[in-house]
Amino acid sequence: MRVLCLTLCLALLAGCARGPRIDTQHQAIGQSSRVQYIILHYTSTGLARSLRLLTQGDVSSHYLIGDAPATIYRLVDEDRRAWHVGDSQWRGRTWLNASTIGIELVNHGYAEGPDGRTWEAYPPAQIDALIALLKDIMQRHDLAPGSILGHSDVAPQRKVDPGPLFPWRRLAEAGLVPWPDAQAVARQQALFASNLPSVAWFQAQLARQGYEVPSHGELDEATRNVLAAFQMKYRAARYDGAPDAETAALLLVLNSQF
Repeated sequence: MRVLCLTLCLALLAGCARGPRIDTQHQAIGQSSRVQYIILHYTSTGLARSLRLLTQGDVSSHYLIGDAPATIYRLVDEDRRAWHVGDSQWRGRTWLNASTIGIELVNHGYAEGPDGRTWEAYPPAQIDALIALLKDIMQRHDLAPGSILGHSDVAPQRKVDPGPLFPWRRLAEAGLVPWPDAQAVARQQALFASNLPSVAWFQAQLARQGYEVPSHGELDEATRNVLAAFQMKYRAARYDGAPDAETAALLLVLNSQF
Protein backbone atom coordinates (compact mmCIF):
# COMPACT_ATOMS: atom_id res chain seq x y z
CA MET A 1 0.00 0.00 0.00
CA ARG A 2 2.81 2.41 0.90
CA VAL A 3 4.47 1.70 -2.43
CA LEU A 4 1.19 2.38 -4.27
CA CYS A 5 0.66 5.67 -2.43
CA LEU A 6 4.22 6.74 -3.15
CA THR A 7 3.79 5.93 -6.82
CA LEU A 8 0.58 7.98 -7.02
CA CYS A 9 2.21 10.93 -5.26
CA LEU A 10 5.16 10.86 -7.63
CA ALA A 11 2.82 10.72 -10.61
CA LEU A 12 0.88 13.73 -9.31
CA LEU A 13 4.08 15.67 -8.67
CA ALA A 14 5.35 14.86 -12.14
CA GLY A 15 2.09 16.13 -13.61
CA CYS A 16 2.41 19.39 -11.67
CA ALA A 17 6.00 19.83 -12.83
CA ARG A 18 4.92 19.50 -16.47
CA GLY A 19 2.18 22.10 -16.02
CA PRO A 20 -1.41 21.88 -17.27
CA ARG A 21 -2.32 19.80 -20.29
CA ILE A 22 -3.01 22.17 -23.21
CA ASP A 23 -4.80 21.23 -26.42
CA THR A 24 -3.09 22.87 -29.42
CA GLN A 25 -5.24 21.38 -32.20
CA HIS A 26 -7.03 24.66 -32.94
CA GLN A 27 -5.09 27.68 -34.23
CA ALA A 28 -6.60 31.14 -34.66
CA ILE A 29 -6.43 32.85 -38.04
CA GLY A 30 -6.31 36.28 -36.40
CA GLN A 31 -2.67 36.44 -35.38
CA SER A 32 0.68 37.76 -36.56
CA SER A 33 4.28 37.97 -35.45
CA ARG A 34 5.05 40.14 -32.43
CA VAL A 35 7.96 41.54 -34.51
CA GLN A 36 7.08 44.79 -36.27
CA TYR A 37 10.51 46.27 -36.95
CA ILE A 38 14.21 45.43 -37.07
CA ILE A 39 16.55 47.96 -35.47
CA LEU A 40 20.19 48.28 -36.59
CA HIS A 41 22.98 49.44 -34.27
CA TYR A 42 26.75 49.66 -34.12
CA THR A 43 28.54 48.49 -31.00
CA SER A 44 31.09 51.34 -30.62
CA THR A 45 33.74 48.75 -29.71
CA GLY A 46 35.47 45.56 -30.89
CA LEU A 47 34.15 42.01 -31.01
CA ALA A 48 35.41 40.69 -27.67
CA ARG A 49 34.06 43.62 -25.68
CA SER A 50 30.83 43.64 -27.71
CA LEU A 51 30.17 40.01 -26.81
CA ARG A 52 30.90 40.71 -23.16
CA LEU A 53 28.67 43.79 -23.00
CA LEU A 54 25.78 42.16 -24.84
CA THR A 55 25.80 38.93 -22.83
CA GLN A 56 26.98 39.91 -19.35
CA GLY A 57 25.24 43.25 -18.77
CA ASP A 58 21.79 44.80 -18.91
CA VAL A 59 22.11 45.67 -22.61
CA SER A 60 21.43 42.90 -25.13
CA SER A 61 20.47 42.27 -28.73
CA HIS A 62 19.07 39.36 -30.67
CA TYR A 63 22.02 39.23 -33.05
CA LEU A 64 25.59 40.45 -33.25
CA ILE A 65 27.56 40.44 -36.52
CA GLY A 66 31.35 40.47 -36.32
CA ASP A 67 33.57 42.51 -38.61
CA ALA A 68 36.42 40.08 -39.38
CA PRO A 69 35.19 37.44 -39.89
CA ALA A 70 31.56 38.41 -40.37
CA THR A 71 30.20 35.77 -38.00
CA ILE A 72 26.53 36.04 -37.02
CA TYR A 73 25.97 35.41 -33.30
CA ARG A 74 22.48 34.85 -31.92
CA LEU A 75 22.41 36.13 -28.35
CA VAL A 76 18.66 36.27 -27.62
CA ASP A 77 15.91 34.08 -29.07
CA GLU A 78 13.60 36.01 -31.36
CA ASP A 79 10.54 35.13 -29.27
CA ARG A 80 12.08 36.93 -26.28
CA ARG A 81 12.64 40.63 -25.65
CA ALA A 82 16.16 42.02 -25.96
CA TRP A 83 17.19 45.28 -24.28
CA HIS A 84 18.66 47.10 -27.27
CA VAL A 85 16.67 50.22 -28.11
CA GLY A 86 15.49 51.95 -24.92
CA ASP A 87 13.30 55.05 -25.05
CA SER A 88 12.10 55.04 -28.66
CA GLN A 89 9.19 55.70 -30.98
CA TRP A 90 8.17 54.97 -34.57
CA ARG A 91 4.76 55.52 -36.14
CA GLY A 92 3.24 56.05 -32.73
CA ARG A 93 4.66 52.86 -31.20
CA THR A 94 6.79 53.52 -28.13
CA TRP A 95 9.41 51.60 -26.15
CA LEU A 96 10.14 49.34 -29.09
CA ASN A 97 12.03 46.56 -27.30
CA ALA A 98 8.77 44.61 -27.13
CA SER A 99 8.07 44.67 -30.87
CA THR A 100 11.50 44.64 -32.53
CA ILE A 101 14.51 42.49 -33.32
CA GLY A 102 17.82 44.16 -32.54
CA ILE A 103 20.95 43.60 -34.66
CA GLU A 104 24.30 44.96 -33.50
CA LEU A 105 27.18 45.36 -35.95
CA VAL A 106 30.73 45.36 -34.62
CA ASN A 107 31.88 48.85 -35.58
CA HIS A 108 33.61 51.57 -33.56
CA GLY A 109 31.27 54.27 -34.82
CA TYR A 110 33.25 57.49 -34.73
CA ALA A 111 36.28 59.13 -33.18
CA GLU A 112 36.52 62.82 -32.40
CA GLY A 113 39.52 64.58 -33.92
CA PRO A 114 40.77 68.10 -34.73
CA ASP A 115 38.79 68.03 -37.98
CA GLY A 116 35.64 66.66 -36.42
CA ARG A 117 34.26 63.13 -36.37
CA THR A 118 35.90 60.31 -38.30
CA TRP A 119 33.53 57.41 -38.95
CA GLU A 120 34.46 53.76 -39.36
CA ALA A 121 33.33 52.05 -42.57
CA TYR A 122 31.52 48.70 -42.63
CA PRO A 123 33.35 45.78 -44.32
CA PRO A 124 31.48 44.44 -47.38
CA ALA A 125 31.42 40.90 -45.95
CA GLN A 126 29.72 42.17 -42.81
CA ILE A 127 26.99 43.84 -44.88
CA ASP A 128 26.61 40.69 -46.98
CA ALA A 129 26.00 38.71 -43.78
CA LEU A 130 23.56 41.35 -42.55
CA ILE A 131 21.56 41.28 -45.80
CA ALA A 132 21.28 37.48 -45.67
CA LEU A 133 20.11 37.66 -42.05
CA LEU A 134 17.62 40.45 -42.80
CA LYS A 135 16.08 38.54 -45.69
CA ASP A 136 15.63 35.49 -43.49
CA ILE A 137 14.06 37.45 -40.62
CA MET A 138 11.75 39.44 -42.89
CA GLN A 139 10.50 36.32 -44.64
CA ARG A 140 9.82 34.44 -41.41
CA HIS A 141 8.02 37.38 -39.78
CA ASP A 142 6.29 38.56 -42.96
CA LEU A 143 7.77 42.06 -42.73
CA ALA A 144 7.41 44.60 -45.53
CA PRO A 145 10.21 46.80 -46.91
CA GLY A 146 10.47 49.78 -44.60
CA SER A 147 10.48 47.63 -41.48
CA ILE A 148 14.26 48.01 -41.09
CA LEU A 149 15.25 51.09 -39.11
CA GLY A 150 18.34 52.62 -37.60
CA HIS A 151 18.65 53.37 -33.91
CA SER A 152 18.89 57.01 -34.99
CA ASP A 153 15.47 56.75 -36.66
CA VAL A 154 13.65 55.65 -33.52
CA ALA A 155 15.70 57.70 -31.01
CA PRO A 156 16.98 60.72 -33.00
CA GLN A 157 17.41 62.93 -29.94
CA ARG A 158 20.07 60.68 -28.39
CA LYS A 159 21.42 58.20 -30.96
CA VAL A 160 23.31 58.40 -34.28
CA ASP A 161 23.95 54.72 -35.03
CA PRO A 162 24.38 53.02 -37.46
CA GLY A 163 25.90 56.29 -38.73
CA PRO A 164 26.43 58.02 -42.11
CA LEU A 165 28.71 55.30 -43.52
CA PHE A 166 26.12 52.59 -43.12
CA PRO A 167 25.21 51.53 -46.71
CA TRP A 168 21.42 51.90 -46.71
CA ARG A 169 21.54 51.99 -50.52
CA ARG A 170 22.86 48.41 -50.60
CA LEU A 171 19.90 47.30 -48.51
CA ALA A 172 17.59 49.11 -50.92
CA GLU A 173 19.20 47.34 -53.89
CA ALA A 174 18.51 44.05 -52.10
CA GLY A 175 14.82 45.00 -51.85
CA LEU A 176 14.89 45.52 -48.09
CA VAL A 177 14.26 49.27 -47.68
CA PRO A 178 12.38 51.84 -49.78
CA TRP A 179 14.50 54.18 -51.86
CA PRO A 180 13.42 57.35 -53.69
CA ASP A 181 13.53 57.51 -57.47
CA ALA A 182 16.53 59.69 -58.38
CA GLN A 183 14.88 61.40 -61.37
CA ALA A 184 11.79 62.26 -59.37
CA VAL A 185 13.99 63.70 -56.61
CA ALA A 186 15.91 65.85 -59.12
CA ARG A 187 12.68 67.26 -60.58
CA GLN A 188 11.25 68.09 -57.17
CA GLN A 189 14.54 69.56 -55.96
CA ALA A 190 14.53 72.02 -58.87
CA LEU A 191 11.02 73.14 -57.91
CA PHE A 192 11.86 73.49 -54.24
CA ALA A 193 15.04 75.46 -54.96
CA SER A 194 13.04 78.64 -55.54
CA ASN A 195 10.28 77.96 -53.04
CA LEU A 196 11.41 76.05 -49.97
CA PRO A 197 8.54 74.68 -47.84
CA SER A 198 8.01 75.87 -44.29
CA VAL A 199 9.44 74.18 -41.21
CA ALA A 200 5.92 72.96 -40.39
CA TRP A 201 5.82 71.21 -43.80
CA PHE A 202 9.12 69.44 -43.05
CA GLN A 203 7.82 68.38 -39.66
CA ALA A 204 4.63 66.98 -41.19
CA GLN A 205 6.55 65.05 -43.86
CA LEU A 206 8.97 63.60 -41.29
CA ALA A 207 6.00 62.52 -39.18
CA ARG A 208 4.55 60.75 -42.23
CA GLN A 209 7.81 58.84 -42.52
CA GLY A 210 7.33 57.64 -38.93
CA TYR A 211 9.59 59.95 -36.93
CA GLU A 212 8.64 61.45 -33.60
CA VAL A 213 9.03 65.15 -34.40
CA PRO A 214 7.60 68.42 -33.03
CA SER A 215 4.72 70.01 -34.94
CA HIS A 216 5.01 73.64 -33.79
CA GLY A 217 6.61 74.98 -36.99
CA GLU A 218 9.85 76.11 -35.35
CA LEU A 219 13.32 74.91 -36.33
CA ASP A 220 14.39 73.88 -32.85
CA GLU A 221 17.11 71.44 -31.85
CA ALA A 222 14.70 68.50 -31.69
CA THR A 223 13.53 69.12 -35.26
CA ARG A 224 17.10 69.51 -36.51
CA ASN A 225 18.04 66.19 -34.89
CA VAL A 226 15.21 64.42 -36.69
CA LEU A 227 16.15 66.08 -40.00
CA ALA A 228 19.75 64.98 -39.48
CA ALA A 229 18.65 61.38 -38.82
CA PHE A 230 16.65 61.36 -42.06
CA GLN A 231 19.50 62.96 -44.03
CA MET A 232 22.03 60.50 -42.60
CA LYS A 233 19.95 57.70 -44.07
CA TYR A 234 19.06 59.09 -47.49
CA ARG A 235 21.71 61.78 -48.08
CA ALA A 236 24.74 60.89 -46.02
CA ALA A 237 27.00 63.40 -47.79
CA ARG A 238 25.45 66.18 -45.68
CA TYR A 239 23.43 65.64 -42.52
CA ASP A 240 23.50 69.06 -40.90
CA GLY A 241 19.83 69.03 -39.90
CA ALA A 242 19.07 72.07 -42.06
CA PRO A 243 15.91 72.09 -44.18
CA ASP A 244 16.88 72.42 -47.83
CA ALA A 245 15.54 71.69 -51.31
CA GLU A 246 17.13 68.25 -51.65
CA THR A 247 15.86 67.05 -48.28
CA ALA A 248 12.40 68.36 -49.14
CA ALA A 249 12.49 66.49 -52.46
CA LEU A 250 13.62 63.26 -50.81
CA LEU A 251 10.82 63.47 -48.25
CA LEU A 252 8.12 64.25 -50.80
CA VAL A 253 9.16 61.51 -53.21
CA LEU A 254 9.47 58.89 -50.48
CA ASN A 255 6.09 59.76 -49.04
CA SER A 256 4.52 59.77 -52.50
CA GLN A 257 6.11 56.48 -53.64
CA PHE A 258 5.55 54.53 -50.41
